[in-house]
Amino acid sequence: MSRIGVLGSGTWGAALARVLCNGGHDVVLWSHDAAIAAELSATRRHPMLQGMTLPAALEITADLERACRGVDVLLFVVTSVHVRHMAASARDYLSTGTVVVDAAKGLEPDSFYTMTEIIREELDRRPELRSVPVVALSGPTHAEEVAQDMPTAIVAASGDAAAAEAVQGLFTGTCMRVYTNPDQHGVELCGALKNIFALAAGISDGLGYGDNSKAALITRGVTELARIGAALGSGEKTFYGLAGIGDLIVTATSRHSRNHNAGVLIGQGLPPAEAVARVGMVVEGVNALPAASRLAEKYGLETPIISAVNDVVNHGADPREAVNRLMGRSVKPE
Repeated sequence: MSRIGVLGSGTWGAALARVLCNGGHDVVLWSHDAAIAAELSATRRHPMLQGMTLPAALEITADLERACRGVDVLLFVVTSVHVRHMAASARDYLSTGTVVVDAAKGLEPDSFYTMTEIIREELDRRPELRSVPVVALSGPTHAEEVAQDMPTAIVAASGDAAAAEAVQGLFTGTCMRVYTNPDQHGVELCGALKNIFALAAGISDGLGYGDNSKAALITRGVTELARIGAALGSGEKTFYGLAGIGDLIVTATSRHSRNHNAGVLIGQGLPPAEAVARVGMVVEGVNALPAASRLAEKYGLETPIISAVNDVVNHGADPREAVNRLMGRSVKPE
């Protein structure tokens, strides 16, 4: 049995905490809001995960030190824009024997850092933590389904094979089957950038287009993912695995997908900011667009779908005209 801290009481944090607790581990779930922590503790219900019961053994707290000090494993399950602040806040409570796991997906707009790179930079400000491994946990995993113990496969990615295998072992016997992958950067790029193509698929649906359009967006989206990954030194194989095409398929097609649902609303005519507000939760594809666009520009990469989504979301382009421009590009071999 491991002592595990989970930072973030949103849907994914709560679902992971429940799975790990039911798997026999000693788990503490942290919320930034004391009132939310108290409500979750009292009701054992999550307002966004209907039908899920949080185990009685699961400790829920708003005390960050309580969630971090003395744990064997610490999971970051906060939104991407809060990862740096959380890493800086948590590092004073960590010990050298902790394995840190990031389950957030995104890229920092200015640095182009992935979430584990942000965490690594913040942990290294305490020299004694430089040996602490940081693992990325990513894949096609809707919290709503994990919360119902539906079979799910995911990837634990790290250059430290022992750390990735340790994370893999945490989920043994649960609904989650974990594969390891040494291409940590590639896995994280997939997790961050696939949300943009899910937005594109949602916009397509909102415009009233069909399965042909969505299949094209997903398939060509993987090509753009792999193109960016290759420029940054990631392995092509990663983009055709669970973290790449697997996560893209589920995010681009599922009713649970915030990114897809926001895209549908944009395609139906809502301004992007209003669409995000209507979804009511963080839409990470919108957050990832600035970094993705700058990466493509920096490396001189052809990423027409990313460019089209960025034009619609950040520059007021008409979605239907953006599609027409994509379809009207010069012909080429696949």
